[in-house]
Amino acid sequence: MSLELRNVSKSVGVEEHIRDVCLTLERGSLNVLLGPTLSGKTSLMRLMAGLDRPTAGDILVDGESVVGLPVQKRKVAMVYQQFINYPTLSVYENIASPMRVARIDAATIDKKVRAAAELLKLTPFLDRVPLHLSGGQQQRTAIARALVKDAGLVLLDEPLANLDYKLREELRVELPRLFGESGAIFVYATTEPHEALLLGGKTATLAEGRVTQFGATIDVYSRPADLITAQTFSDPPLNVVPMEKRGRQLSYDGKPIAAPAGTEGLPDGAYKVAIRPHHLLLHPPAGEAIQVEASVSTTEITGSESFVHVEHDGSRWVALTHGVHRVEIGDHVPVYLDPAGFLVFDADERLVAAPSSYVAPPRNAMGA
Repeated sequence: MSLELRNVSKSVGVEEHIRDVCLTLERGSLNVLLGPTLSGKTSLMRLMAGLDRPTAGDILVDGESVVGLPVQKRKVAMVYQQFINYPTLSVYENIASPMRVARIDAATIDKKVRAAAELLKLTPFLDRVPLHLSGGQQQRTAIARALVKDAGLVLLDEPLANLDYKLREELRVELPRLFGESGAIFVYATTEPHEALLLGGKTATLAEGRVTQFGATIDVYSRPADLITAQTFSDPPLNVVPMEKRGRQLSYDGKPIAAPAGTEGLPDGAYKVAIRPHHLLLHPPAGEAIQVEASVSTTEITGSESFVHVEHDGSRWVALTHGVHRVEIGDHVPVYLDPAGFLVFDADERLVAAPSSYVAPPRNAMGA
């Protein structure tokens, strides 16, 4: 099965929810929809599922248009962040329900239900009804039902948000593998950049109903096509610094630095340089960097890392440092802009230079 969206738009009244989206998703592929709340992820999934019709454009499955084809006639499974289960059925019957509709034999149903329940740690609760389950258990029941359904398209809309950390980590590894083995197209929506990196596959970044970039997840992260894509793929937010290029130097705040690789051929003028928190340093790097003085506005300590929010000349930045970094609000600290991580954007906010090799963030640098 392949799924293609051709110039798909969706409007509700005067509001445009989806704008001119073109995507091709292949059989057995893992595809992440990454964007903030209200960026269009759920609207796009509803169009893929057939729950809504596009205002313009076409949606094709294996080359045939399915616009107007009822969702009941499509091989689609969908799980929302807000779980949906049959309240009067047991967990067992909730999971079994799509297979009963498909008239699969009882032995196969029992085998698949129990395998899904084992994976999602639901075996002790198979005889319970949803009313007697926790929110996380109800969500796992909905995921299990999607897992056993022989669907060609599996849509998961922030499905792990209500689960505890340990189970989320386990399922992030297991779910793509299981759905991938089925040959289904797997589409996973999230607001969290680190989750997209953990899942891998391909990522489509969304902003205001528009897909800004689609490609291998690691490529979209390391070489975002434009500034809005880079900002979508950064949590905490990117530090965006205006810089001037003159000859073979970039300068900020009157302080020059040798232009990093990839910028030598750029014309002189004004650029925007995006710096992820793990390249905004509180200690001097081994190589050259731009040093500025900043004032601490707040700190967030995770234990293994500290996010230090600072202000400089009216700009607010965030730096990541390893371990517990003890600073107080109002402290003045040196901050180092490390050119090893410069993402350089032109006046139209298109990427014009990036590090030649991907530099991985620390484990929690993406908000994990």
